Amino acid sequence: MKPEIHIEIVSDVVCPWCYIGKRRLERAIDLVKDKIDVHVSYSPFELNPDIPASGIPQREYLISKFGGEERYQQITKQVTTTAAGEGLHFDFEHQLVSPNTRQAHRVLWLAAQTGHQAQLKEAYLKAYFEEGQDLSKTDNLTKIATNVGMDASRVTQLLNSDEGLAEVIALEQRNQQRGIRGVPFYVVNNQYGISGAQPTQYFVEALTSISAKA
Repeated sequence: MKPEIHIEIVSDVVCPWCYIGKRRLERAIDLVKDKIDVHVSYSPFELNPDIPASGIPQREYLISKFGGEERYQQITKQVTTTAAGEGLHFDFEHQLVSPNTRQAHRVLWLAAQTGHQAQLKEAYLKAYFEEGQDLSKTDNLTKIATNVGMDASRVTQLLNSDEGLAEVIALEQRNQQRGIRGVPFYVVNNQYGISGAQPTQYFVEALTSISAKA
């Protein structure tokens, strides 16, 4: 019987390194699948919870965050090149809005209950980084969720209420209490922590080592 490992991935849907790390971890899981059963779930983290619900202009926000146009160009080019190496096609020029991501995390919370969380996480990341969709719009959040098999009326009901809000906030507070200050962060078997979008081989070695102790 193969050892089992559970990885809780703490991340945000507007975090580029979370998407890059996701691809690297997926490859690692594929490489160890004959020896280890790996189960993944997602936990919320908001990179900028102070962004208004309607979002803010992406380019202006990032230029201010990075300290100027030149630095913005350098960082986005570097991230885009790194992402391309993982088969991802980031398009910062089409990302017009930096959204507040709490609504997205609420839908992901619901998706965990309906068995759609993994598909929805991928879909939200792809919609934002590769398609430039505005994740501050509830219509977009709902349509994307529906495309992965979730019930549109159920998602709409959630977004038109406070359902899941307290639960998402509680999960975020728990992650803060764990000392998590940046993402992606990987909590393995609720005992071990891996910080950052590590190379695939690093994940392979970590999973192999941890599985030997499981």
